[in-house]
Amino acid sequence: MRELTLRDSLREAMSEEMRRDESVFLMGEEVAEYNGAYKVSKGMLDEFGPKRVIDTPIAELGFAGIGVGAAMNGLRPIVEFMTWNFAVLAFDQIINNAAKTLAQSAGQFKCPIVFRGPSGTAGQLAQQHSQTFESWLANVPGLKVISCIDPADAKGLLKSAIRDDDPICMMESEIMYAHKGMVPEEEYLVPIGTAAVRRVGTDVTIVSFNKMTLVALEAAEELEKEGISAEVIDLRTIRPLDHHTIVRSVQKTNRLVVVDESWPFAGVSAEIAYEVQKYAFDYLDAAVTRINGADTSMPFAPTLVDAYLPNPAKVIKGVKEVMYAKR
Repeated sequence: MRELTLRDSLREAMSEEMRRDESVFLMGEEVAEYNGAYKVSKGMLDEFGPKRVIDTPIAELGFAGIGVGAAMNGLRPIVEFMTWNFAVLAFDQIINNAAKTLAQSAGQFKCPIVFRGPSGTAGQLAQQHSQTFESWLANVPGLKVISCIDPADAKGLLKSAIRDDDPICMMESEIMYAHKGMVPEEEYLVPIGTAAVRRVGTDVTIVSFNKMTLVALEAAEELEKEGISAEVIDLRTIRPLDHHTIVRSVQKTNRLVVVDESWPFAGVSAEIAYEVQKYAFDYLDAAVTRINGADTSMPFAPTLVDAYLPNPAKVIKGVKEVMYAKR
């Protein structure tokens, strides 16, 4: 084991898979000459050359379409978006082409492609640069959606995604690329569709994903000081959703709080609440509580950004509500 940043673990995953399989290549804005907007692809142009690490114009719809065509013809593209906010232009290719290729061709064509880049807020970036897209994309049959910030998980999941025959959207975090964690040196894969229990507890289950997992863990530490034992589950994959791990935890703790950075309406937290009431209704001692981003566009002022986002204090308040404890 050695300590790596998230950006380094993602680079390792891509580089290892490109050495293993010549059909794998990377394309996107500034991925080559500039070493990546967030330096995730640093040094990859020198190793693999301009035919496998390809700078594109500022045209997400165009290069996403090129990637889909390449995947249908036997290659395994990794398409990097500078941010998923800019990828909205490419949703036609992702949703109407990549996600539907297998079904539209009656199984004759696969589309093994990975679309990856940062999702969610990254500070004072306001309305058009702070959106969270996991629930948008997870709504589409034919797409798999990964969302994680743990470096070891990110490496193992990205390697699994590159080898997968389905189109996969990998959601990262702009402000977490320098986040460090212990990563195995040997070859390994992390299975898509399996959640991770980050902290074992007995009184309440807190479910989250991506950087909100750190918020959940911080809240759990504070709750422990008050005698409340919280189990924290990191989804890692949004679709397919590992509801089995969540249900088993709720059967033990009898309470659930879901922490989701995105808007509350029709989001990931809503789907989890539905799954738990369907499969663990008789175990619940309180209604499922959701801690979401505010149901409005992201503001710019730092005080309003803080008010918009979930934080440990909001999670603690939610936990005490389901515990029927004094605030």
